[in-house]
Amino acid sequence: MKKTVMYAAAFALALGLGFSANAMALDKGPAEITLLATVDAAATPKPAMFPHAKHQEKLACKECHHSKGADGKQVAYVEGQKIEKCESCHNKAAGMTNAKVATFKDAAHTRCKGCHTEKKAGPTKCPDCHKK
Repeated sequence: MKKTVMYAAAFALALGLGFSANAMALDKGPAEITLLATVDAAATPKPAMFPHAKHQEKLACKECHHSKGADGKQVAYVEGQKIEKCESCHNKAAGMTNAKVATFKDAAHTRCKGCHTEKKAGPTKCPDCHKK
């Protein structure tokens, strides 16, 4: 009887861990995201509407997301890693030497507009993302 209870408990634990790992893998974040600079905010920061789910249909997470290593250099995205806010690194205090990505605004404009221009798809004009 003890063996049966132990096996049942072990099975339930393994099953629970499997479901929780699967649930984390399925969490792709919100479908729509409002991007707003808070660290290096302009006098009147303009929020940008970002259709996250629409981008996930066409792109892998690693196309946009990455992290940084102990040396401060960009490290490629690894499936399942925690996604930090862009501003945690892309801000004036972080001391990035590449002006194209030094702030959240600069990084978003470089990455987003650059991709849309290159692929000739998606918005490239200010009011397309920065709705009133």
